[in-house]
Amino acid sequence: MNTPAHVVLNMLCLGRQDTASVLTPVIFGAVLPDAPIFLLYFIERVLKGTPEGVIWREVYYQEGWQNFIDFFNSIPLIALGFIVAVWVNSKIGMALFSSMFLHMLGDLPLHHHDAHRHFFPLSNWRFKSPISYWDPAFHGDMMTRLEILMVIVSCVTLFLIYQSVPGKVSVGLVGLSYIVYFIYVFTVWM
Repeated sequence: MNTPAHVVLNMLCLGRQDTASVLTPVIFGAVLPDAPIFLLYFIERVLKGTPEGVIWREVYYQEGWQNFIDFFNSIPLIALGFIVAVWVNSKIGMALFSSMFLHMLGDLPLHHHDAHRHFFPLSNWRFKSPISYWDPAFHGDMMTRLEILMVIVSCVTLFLIYQSVPGKVSVGLVGLSYIVYFIYVFTVWM
């Protein structure tokens, strides 16, 4: 799934209370697994001027980047973080790591050749799903449509559930970021 889709789904599943103490770690936990990819893109595209195709066909698959990305997508490391959060009784930590784990559950069945090593550093195994959230060769067109529908329904539902202005604004910002992402995709990658 695209990052804004992870955010809104995690808000719907874990952030039904529209308070900053709940929403902030849920949102950060939904974004954190993709943060290394944002950094990779910023360094390669913005700072180095690397062409899009080279970034996604070559640089993304370099061992150093894969290790960095998979560190943030590691179920054992996220579980360890959650256990520490429980041990120190950190509700923020528990929400953060729960949100990261939910992100993993969303990614696991939706990546094919770009699958993460979700059991890194214990294993280099990758589950190469027959379904991709983006690749048309693996039902990406259908998955994109389903994701868009899920984001719209989730945003509307959360907007109706949330009573606070910050809660409604956070839903609006996630929806706006999703729209901006697709504008970028259609102007740069298509």
